[in-house]
Amino acid sequence: SYAIIENFEQTIADYAGAKYGVAVESCTAALFLCCLYVKPRVVSIPKFTYPGVACSIINAGGKVSFDDRVWKGAYQFMPFDAGVPIIWDSAMRFRKKMFIKDFYCLSFQNKKHLPIGRGGMILCDDLEAVKWFRKARLDGRDYHPSYGNGPITMTGWNMYLTPEQAAKGLMLFERFKDLELPDLENKLQGYPDLSKVEAYKT
Repeated sequence: SYAIIENFEQTIADYAGAKYGVAVESCTAALFLCCLYVKPRVVSIPKFTYPGVACSIINAGGKVSFDDRVWKGAYQFMPFDAGVPIIWDSAMRFRKKMFIKDFYCLSFQNKKHLPIGRGGMILCDDLEAVKWFRKARLDGRDYHPSYGNGPITMTGWNMYLTPEQAAKGLMLFERFKDLELPDLENKLQGYPDLSKVEAYKT
């Protein structure tokens, strides 16, 4: 049932130090939904990162530029105007109290710390944003307590995490919750130089 997804979301949020978690199909989906919600115009990201990060910005209607930041664990989208929530790509960090602020996106891909196989999450403290993210990930609907789907109230996307993935995440979390996990380094991931990709030059 959907209760296990809620359990997984709250378990990870509590561990990270955030009020809420919104589970989705991938970190790329998490970043895409955050970009749709925030609507940044031009975003600068490290040129050595996962290609889906650039795609999430462009597909949400923004433009992407690339910088020479060297990073490990997490980095923020830059620059943002004052008062606009910051989006964080934390695909390679998973540790206690990792949440910083605004919209903090996680990955549960096979090579990450919590290797569900596929999955992601948005951590945040903003209840209104959480309500929008939860509808947006499920075609504009809310989950019904009986695991049926509620009425359609907006356009959305098919980006939800399944109960089976959430159950696996909870099981794996028990192995890692008391460990001090090091940040993963981007230079070890074999990422291409995205600044040279013609498709991203918008």
